Amino acid sequence: MPQASINDLQQGSHIHLMGICGTAMASLAGLLKDRGFKVTGSDSNPYPPMSTQLENMGIQIQKPYKKENLSMKPDFVVVGNVISASNEEAQEMVRLGLPFCSLPQAMGEAIIENRESFVISGTHGKTTTTSLMSWVAECCGLQPGFLIGGIPKNFNQSFRNPAANTFIIEGDEYDTAYFDKVPKFTHYRPRHVVLTSVEFDHADIYKNFDEVKSAFVKLMTLVPSSGSVVFWGDDQNVRAVAEHSKTAKTFSYGLTEKNDYIANILSADTAETQFEVKFRQQLVGVFNTPMVGRFNILNALAVVAQAHIHNWDMGKVSEALRTFGGVKRRQEILGEFSGVLLIEDFAHHPTAVKETIHAIQGKYKDRKVFSIFEPRSATSRRKVFQKDYVEAFKEAHEILIAKAFDQGKIDEDNRFSSLELVQDLCSQGKTAAEFESADLIVENIAARSKSGDIVLIMSNGGFDGIYEKLINRLKLKNG
Repeated sequence: MPQASINDLQQGSHIHLMGICGTAMASLAGLLKDRGFKVTGSDSNPYPPMSTQLENMGIQIQKPYKKENLSMKPDFVVVGNVISASNEEAQEMVRLGLPFCSLPQAMGEAIIENRESFVISGTHGKTTTTSLMSWVAECCGLQPGFLIGGIPKNFNQSFRNPAANTFIIEGDEYDTAYFDKVPKFTHYRPRHVVLTSVEFDHADIYKNFDEVKSAFVKLMTLVPSSGSVVFWGDDQNVRAVAEHSKTAKTFSYGLTEKNDYIANILSADTAETQFEVKFRQQLVGVFNTPMVGRFNILNALAVVAQAHIHNWDMGKVSEALRTFGGVKRRQEILGEFSGVLLIEDFAHHPTAVKETIHAIQGKYKDRKVFSIFEPRSATSRRKVFQKDYVEAFKEAHEILIAKAFDQGKIDEDNRFSSLELVQDLCSQGKTAAEFESADLIVENIAARSKSGDIVLIMSNGGFDGIYEKLINRLKLKNG
């Protein structure tokens, strides 16, 4: 059976999601369950926080992928982009003639429909910006629906069906499915767009930077003339992409005078950052946020800009920024154990790693920071950013690099080398070491950390349970 429309289903139909533990797929599972569908799903490697979110919703995760997962013959299948055409479960789906579609197609058809769709796009900052945009819209009384690639603490779940006409979604440039090789955001019916950044990423699907830029240009052309675009104007690549926008409501934001919306940081400490926003020299407002770091202030500025364009109440916008709780796994404080502060972040691209280290060390100026990194994403496991990571860690106090996650399907000549990175860092006078496992990193930190130190862990995956392992090990120091 060919691809089908999820809108053809009756309420109560059984929908099976392949790759259900992906951040977007787990969110779609919740959206569909809330709409009265029976939802099941399969995955190969479930891990928190999405596996926990699914369990809390009463959705069972079948693992691993196998043809038996479809023995109940669901009425419809949504196929995640982690699934290949050779996947045993996907082949069984085709053999049984089950109707199917991709996640982005399902989102566009069944959830977003003709609503005011805010698509938050860019190489960096999408999850934080989408979370903040959703909270601002909520505080302004818009009752937005949303889908976020993480769990915002203000809502405690990554999704919500819309109660009104606004839907806010994280617009990923990664491809849609093995049978639909276009960026996800192509299906999200973008009416209003935030473009945070444009850098090379996803080396497994994009051959070069020009292909990445072309994907974002496509997004610009999808915005109707009645829509709006706000883009980071301090970067020439972002500006070049934004030039393809067709709407007159296309505005730049940034920290320099050449932008339409400008943020000026007034003060920053461990509790909050205060900044003012001007639109073409006119004061929009002064805002306080618990977020730290240059990139996070840019994320907040992008949200303020969209709110200003849409004439949202700036008093309510200000209150939303002040009360924003952040996102799980984004500079998330896990706690202080034996005097050691443990922070988790999703950073994996060199720019994100650099900015995260800069933000944390800037916030806690008098404390030593151990920066731990696991090369786990499809791009970070490849050699394309080998030298860029040297630059990313140049300000770090101490550096612990894990051996790259499963590189079995990557040609040896194209594999990222944790050892080479460590050697390059050491040659520049940095204190750095490579580790074969998370357990060895835990033991090293437990032995060398002191009360007052900070441990920053950066990975976009489960990292072999390093978080709980380190918490338990640090607790023993005072045991």
